[in-house]
Amino acid sequence: MNAIDLTMHLPALGWKPRPHQMQMWRYLMRGGKRAVAIWHRRAGKDEVCLHAMAVSMIKRPANYVYMFPRFTDARRGIWDSVNPHTGRRRIDEAFPHEMRANTRDDTMQIRFHNQSTFSVAGSDSVVSGTGIGSSVAGFVFSEYALANPSAWGYYRPILEENNGWAAFVTTPRGRNHALTLFQHAQRTPGWFAELLTAEDTGAISPEALAETLREYLSLYGEAGQAMYDQELMCSFNAAILGSFYSREMAAVRVEERVRDDVVALPDQYVHRYWDLGVHDDTSIWWAQSQGPQLIVLDHYAASGVGLEHYAGVIEKKHKEHGWLHGTDYVPHDAKVREFGSGRTRVETMQSMGLRPALVPDHRIDDGINAVRRTLPLCVFHSRCEDGGLSALEQYRREWDDDKKAFRASAVHDWTSHPADAFRYLAMSWKPAPRIRPPEPKQDGWRIPPPRESTGYRGLEL
Repeated sequence: MNAIDLTMHLPALGWKPRPHQMQMWRYLMRGGKRAVAIWHRRAGKDEVCLHAMAVSMIKRPANYVYMFPRFTDARRGIWDSVNPHTGRRRIDEAFPHEMRANTRDDTMQIRFHNQSTFSVAGSDSVVSGTGIGSSVAGFVFSEYALANPSAWGYYRPILEENNGWAAFVTTPRGRNHALTLFQHAQRTPGWFAELLTAEDTGAISPEALAETLREYLSLYGEAGQAMYDQELMCSFNAAILGSFYSREMAAVRVEERVRDDVVALPDQYVHRYWDLGVHDDTSIWWAQSQGPQLIVLDHYAASGVGLEHYAGVIEKKHKEHGWLHGTDYVPHDAKVREFGSGRTRVETMQSMGLRPALVPDHRIDDGINAVRRTLPLCVFHSRCEDGGLSALEQYRREWDDDKKAFRASAVHDWTSHPADAFRYLAMSWKPAPRIRPPEPKQDGWRIPPPRESTGYRGLEL
């Protein structure tokens, strides 16, 4: 079966886009290169992208990647997902078996007879350096608002060189990198940008929407309205369910404390606050105290590189902005000696001219409360937006459907490292004064202290 015959059979099994999906489908079928779709839950985001990718794989033999926030999300999201209307797996609907040369269920990869390949990836593995595949011609970023935005930076040059296409589909998660990219798409010629609420598409009846809202309010209390606004009305302003700092970060946005005109005082130190990773990300915040306010100037995160890399980044920012080198605040475990080198990371940093100081050891709950007290005092430079502010907005506890309550611990994903580094900032930027505790009060009679001896004076009569 040649390529022309194959395209006549696609989309497979008689699939046709629904009316609200038609604009994005036409854009991709006509060779569009960049699409950002902010659609409500159950609008069929992945459905459209899977079929579009299948057609592209036939028209242009190449490698194609479908990315989720985490690699494990892909199995639940598309690989094992069953279309309730047809009873078929969604992956089988988009990629019929007669077009495949082989399928690997363990790695979730498909190869067509024309040598095109489909594979899934997670933004977590890409940023850690383990998930960057070969050159690709087509790329879908599913649930982009939940993903590590740095992953796009790895694939963008590859797609530019290959004249490839990319689609970003998601439901909002606060005013983070997904909103930034959507706004970029709106003002950039050639990009596709679309926001569709449940009321726009009509995919869910008004009666079902009303019932959904009642159920959310019953399950989540006051947060139920925010959940409804986010998932079905595509609100970027709705508080993220389970977010540790939702109120504080909402105030940052409302009060317009993310600005381009934030500058450091030239005669004052700019301190750095680190979350040191080994296999995970290392995250650094730059900040300067200016009176009662904390000016947060920048954020940087990377993975898979040594301390030499971060020292280079720090020096580059020093030359670019003229920031006066301050203290490097690092977590308490930085004093532990590393296997192999026999040196602590504090010693390694000192050898590079950095100025490490240990953050006071503390309970995580105390650190989170410190962040909540610190955020109202913060003004951020817009450089902190991607990967920094978006992480603080999304740092969250997970909902336990069985217990109908939030789990005690935070979700460990790409947001953990920037959030942990900011927690160290909150514990260090304004040291608590050292107050000598008062002497304990003595109630009632007490034995007097012995009198000083003056030597034997004989018997006194």
